[in-house]
Amino acid sequence: MKTLLFFILLTLTLGVAMGQSIETNQTLEIKVLGVPPAEQARLNSVYQVSTAGTVTLWEIGVIKASGKTPNQLAAAIAAAYKAKGIYTSPNFQVTTPTDGGLVQKRFTVGGQVKAPGPKPFTNGLTLYTAVQTAGGKTPFGATNRVKLFRNGKVYQYNLKDDRHKNIRIYPGDAIEVPQTDWKGQ
Repeated sequence: MKTLLFFILLTLTLGVAMGQSIETNQTLEIKVLGVPPAEQARLNSVYQVSTAGTVTLWEIGVIKASGKTPNQLAAAIAAAYKAKGIYTSPNFQVTTPTDGGLVQKRFTVGGQVKAPGPKPFTNGLTLYTAVQTAGGKTPFGATNRVKLFRNGKVYQYNLKDDRHKNIRIYPGDAIEVPQTDWKGQ
């Protein structure tokens, strides 16, 4: 009887652990603790696991998510930030929404904007309107060197150029408005 009870408990435990594995196209909520609030605003968001099984995060780019448990992914993200020398002891939390409802698609705006953080995505969103959604630039914001982080790549645009204002933004994109340099640019 004890053997049967042990086998049932082992099966249930393994089933729960296997069910927690992250899958492609799954929605994750990633939060970081132990870093300044401005840094939290850049990272704390809802992320969509790509069809390739990855998520793209600010400054470190693409991280493999599918097949890992939320705790394993949190540890991998923390290790990547430590390896790049960005944070010394970050504490990441990865959770999967359990409400079963639709999760709103988001993009993130950080740096020298009045209201940094995750923002709701809408179809047809452009780089210029995304920065305006974050309240526009601060007095120290440089719109001539705006960075767009997408799929592990970094692009730089000048929002004083009308052609760059209309660059399309997609869910999961991260935008950074840098501080002006010593010349005020």
